[in-house]
Amino acid sequence: VQLEEFGGALVQPGGSLRLSCTASGGTFSPNFMAWFRQTPGKEREFVAAVRWNGGHTYYADSVKDRFSISRDKAERAQYLQMNSLKPEDTAVYYCAAGRGILSTVAQATAFTTWGQGTQVTVSS
Repeated sequence: VQLEEFGGALVQPGGSLRLSCTASGGTFSPNFMAWFRQTPGKEREFVAAVRWNGGHTYYADSVKDRFSISRDKAERAQYLQMNSLKPEDTAVYYCAAGRGILSTVAQATAFTTWGQGTQVTVSS
C-alpha cells in the first residue's frame, strides 16, 4: 500500500487549507489513520488521528478546535481541514496508516505506512 498526500500550499495566517491523503495498491484495513508534521531539526509531531472503523477522532492540543480530521472508507482516503492557521503550523505534513492501538495513536512509531509529505507554509 502506498499513501500520497495532496493540498499543501502557502497560506496567510488565519486562512484555511484542506489536505488529502489517498491509499493505493493492496488490501487496506488500518486501525487508524493519522496526520503528523515535522519541521527541520525536530521530531515528527502528532497532529490528529481517526479510527478507520467507527470514525472516532483524536487531536493534539495545539490544533484542537482548529483542525478537523475525517476519512472516507470507500475512497480509501483521509482529510485534514485546517482552519485559523498560524505561522507555527508551518511544517511538512505526513499521512500515516497503521494497525496500532489507541494508547499509541500519537506515536509515530505505531504507524507503518507513510506518505512522502506535503509542505504547508503559513506566512504573510
